[in-house]
Amino acid sequence: MTTHEFFMYRALQLAKNGLGRTYPNPLVGSVIVHDGKIIGEGWHKKAGEPHAEVNAVNSVKDKSLLKEATIYVTLEPCSHFGKTPPCCDLIITNEIPNIVVGTIDPFAKVAGNGIQKLKDSEKNVIVGVLEKECQELNKRFFTFHQKKRPYIILKWAESKDGFIAPLQKDTNRPVWITNQYSRQLVHKWRTEEQAILVGTQTVLDDNPILDARNYFGNNPIRIAIDRNNKIPEDFNIKNGKEKTLIFSDSIFLTKKSKYSQKKAIFDTHFLKNLVSELFKENIQSVIIEGGSKTLSSFINENLWDEARVFIGNTNVTTGTKAPEFKVENFESFHIMEDELKIFRNYD
Repeated sequence: MTTHEFFMYRALQLAKNGLGRTYPNPLVGSVIVHDGKIIGEGWHKKAGEPHAEVNAVNSVKDKSLLKEATIYVTLEPCSHFGKTPPCCDLIITNEIPNIVVGTIDPFAKVAGNGIQKLKDSEKNVIVGVLEKECQELNKRFFTFHQKKRPYIILKWAESKDGFIAPLQKDTNRPVWITNQYSRQLVHKWRTEEQAILVGTQTVLDDNPILDARNYFGNNPIRIAIDRNNKIPEDFNIKNGKEKTLIFSDSIFLTKKSKYSQKKAIFDTHFLKNLVSELFKENIQSVIIEGGSKTLSSFINENLWDEARVFIGNTNVTTGTKAPEFKVENFESFHIMEDELKIFRNYD
């Protein structure tokens, strides 16, 4: 590992602290180094609050050292005024001579302009240190700006014999396929993504809350597909406790409605239209936690980026068959007796 990679790796570690809290902004970490020693660190904590570079500069006790320092930042410093001033101006004002950037920002208002502004100010700029790692860190942000849709994560749990959502014969209530640690991990994931989506049948069968009550963090935006307005008004998804979007064929809103309803065109292009609407809503990532029909629809349209599949250690012999999934390459982990497979779509 080179010196630049060593310090950029530390910046990546810092950036991850903001996961799930910076939307719609990217995850960014920054490290300031003088004479081979870190003298300042920072990361972007929340949209509207100071950026990573600002926090890093503010953490430096002896500001006179900045004139001989190198600042490492995982994503190109911004060059435009948003809710906060441009970070390029901060670097220039503090006369930091050396800037090492992980990757160029895909956002149109930045997209190389920050780097050019620094070069025009006669700064020494290096771009592309741990570039793949920096892009992976912001896979949601990059997908949103480059593909004009959210980063889509499919998630389901299936039994050892390939069934999802089995029901108990005597009570007709759902049977848990995975253990409590896997279920807590799912709630952690919910805090990291901006939204969660389910289909009508999942809501009618389970009346889910779709929050992250078993983990500390932000609850996701709740999204439901309800073509024929079958979901009753007293169901959890309509309780108004979290921002909620419901897509249907026709809109029947009352003055008491605590959710937003979107009219959707349910044709052969429905899913592509749906994710375009989510893009308009500024949603950068979504977990699909629907039933087999909803999940299969996204798979068949090849409209997904990542799939997280739990395989429990029990056979249930009945229920709904898990989605057909023919991707061969995956990472495998074990959570006690459960297996977790993570697939990536590189198409």
